Amino acid sequence: MLPELIQKVSLFHLLHRIDINLAKQLQQGRCPYCNGALHHSNYERKPRGGPDKIPDEYLIRFSFCCANEHCRRRCLPPSCLFMGRRVYWGCVILVVITLKQNRPDGPSARKIKEMFGISRKTLRRWIEYFRDEFPASLQWQRLRGRLASAVSNNELPAELVHYFLKNFQSPQQAIIGCLKFLASEQMGSRAT
Repeated sequence: MLPELIQKVSLFHLLHRIDINLAKQLQQGRCPYCNGALHHSNYERKPRGGPDKIPDEYLIRFSFCCANEHCRRRCLPPSCLFMGRRVYWGCVILVVITLKQNRPDGPSARKIKEMFGISRKTLRRWIEYFRDEFPASLQWQRLRGRLASAVSNNELPAELVHYFLKNFQSPQQAIIGCLKFLASEQMGSRAT
């Protein structure tokens, strides 16, 4: 169900549309550092793990740069397509970790490597991040209060994905809802 979903270009189309709207919202504001106007400063990403025929415009990470000559700092809008600086698509990371955390029902690390081309080292790094760093992050602490207590910190992000699967009609809506939820706390995130 979930592995097939992240091989559909239609999912990436919807996530791209959401990213466009999030970028427009940020650009309507001002620079969070100096209150200057924000200009486009988009850049191309080369994410891994998705379908082969993703249009080139989905590879663009929306970004803004302050117009003030003395500031010129970069502002990144939240994104449902990309998860920080990670090389893989955000939805791929969520699905892969969820599959791995669902063992014994889910696939083995070898099967995940075959399905998505993700090395054991990368998989281990993601698991460690969601086990050790993410639950303690300010982003998760702010989001945590908006969820039912049924979502445990012990099995993130699988618990979060399962929460959305229970509360949405389709797996696609659930993954989109989960990515939007995670992006909601990124609003105004910055890169210098």
